[in-house]
Amino acid sequence: MPNILFDLDGTLTDAKPGITRSIQYALSELGYTPPDADELGWYIGPPIQETFSLLLKTSDEKLLAQAISLYRDRFSTIGLFENFLYPQIPDTLKTLRAYGYKTFVATSKPYIYTIRIIEYFGLSSLFDGVYGSELDGTRSVKGDLIQHILLTENLSPSTVIMVGDRKHDTIGAKKNQVAAIGVTYGYGTQEELITHGADWIVHSPDEIAKLLVRG
Repeated sequence: MPNILFDLDGTLTDAKPGITRSIQYALSELGYTPPDADELGWYIGPPIQETFSLLLKTSDEKLLAQAISLYRDRFSTIGLFENFLYPQIPDTLKTLRAYGYKTFVATSKPYIYTIRIIEYFGLSSLFDGVYGSELDGTRSVKGDLIQHILLTENLSPSTVIMVGDRKHDTIGAKKNQVAAIGVTYGYGTQEELITHGADWIVHSPDEIAKLLVRG
């Protein structure tokens, strides 16, 4: 399987500080008492509208739009750099590419933020393509994003593996008949990943390469 799609948050980088602080900022500005950062880790991964819908317990589009706007005010200037690259990721990507794999970023995060993060960590040369959502929410659902990548890159699903830490990654993969590797070092749990269709489970970035090049 020569094509690998990598989720960003919780798979390539630990984005918890920037995301949780930006969520807290948005909630505070709206007059809500935000949860502690440790209580917000579970909300990293889904599309941001889904996150605020759950946190605010609402489907009111106007309120959700306000929350997302406030979140982005902080995230776009400060939060996206409150982020840490998992140490084994560069070597993992280099190993996979040395064995002939093509690598892509596939994240629900808007592309305009994603490309800045990839460039910030010096990873641009280690990916054949970077894909994210649009600010209006287009392709924020992982299944839609994966379908878009398959069509744009002319990839057969049987040649693709999705690597991610949340159920959205495995659900999106299965919707497109794509194999899925679930990683437990991110924000999801092994139970969540297995329940929603992960074909393999790994516990550290270097295990991704070990799994895929062991033959």
